[in-house]
Amino acid sequence: MAQQQQAKGSIQVIDRMMSLLDVLANTPEPATLKMLSQATGLHPSTAHRILAAMTHSRLVERHDSSTYALGIRLLELGNIVKARINIREVALPIMQNLHETIGEAVNLGIRDGDEIIYVERTSGGRSLVRVVYLVGGRAALHLTSLGKLFLAAESVAEVRAYAKRTGLPGKTPHSLTKLDTLEKELDKIRRHDLAYDNEEAEIGLRCVASPIRNDEGSIVAGLSISAPTDRHNPVWAAQIKGAAEEISRALGYRQPRTR
Repeated sequence: MAQQQQAKGSIQVIDRMMSLLDVLANTPEPATLKMLSQATGLHPSTAHRILAAMTHSRLVERHDSSTYALGIRLLELGNIVKARINIREVALPIMQNLHETIGEAVNLGIRDGDEIIYVERTSGGRSLVRVVYLVGGRAALHLTSLGKLFLAAESVAEVRAYAKRTGLPGKTPHSLTKLDTLEKELDKIRRHDLAYDNEEAEIGLRCVASPIRNDEGSIVAGLSISAPTDRHNPVWAAQIKGAAEEISRALGYRQPRTR
């Protein structure tokens, strides 16, 4: 009984510590003890005791003005975690869950120069997808939903340099081979965080993709759903966006706060 109570008490302390860290993470300026106590619902003496322990461990910094902020130790630990993160390993369980929900292929892609590389794919085998979407396959950025995500993250000058460098070759009658058309498409992607491939890489195939961001807010990968045109479902847009955001959060990305 005593051991159970001790374990319960330890878990409670950890929960309280995490609640304090969450408040500090969401507070741009150093926070006072009163503010932290009110935000977490902890008694000031309890909050002070936990903050003192975290300050000693450098998880929290205490300023001369008796305010608190996240400590340098979190940065050190975060860098260790970041160095050990494998995007594929983080994404795969989420991809599998999404695949089980919709029954279509879910793809993970990264950028390599002017091409997208498919590094993981979950599929039940009923899709008509061919060479481009096999793991290890490559495609020009402007021909795929995943590739467009990376182009949308670039400046106008960088997109135009890409167009000049590659010549925007097409693969189907639907491919975006003109710069002005591509730029309009990229504007839509920037507004909605969603990219589409409407039979642009392969006739009979449509895709929808959303970006995966790291802790710095940079796009490091993209997640897409691909399926034959006659099976494409508009509701997948919200689902792929939600899955990509879940992976991004696992990589340390935090959505910018809106005023």
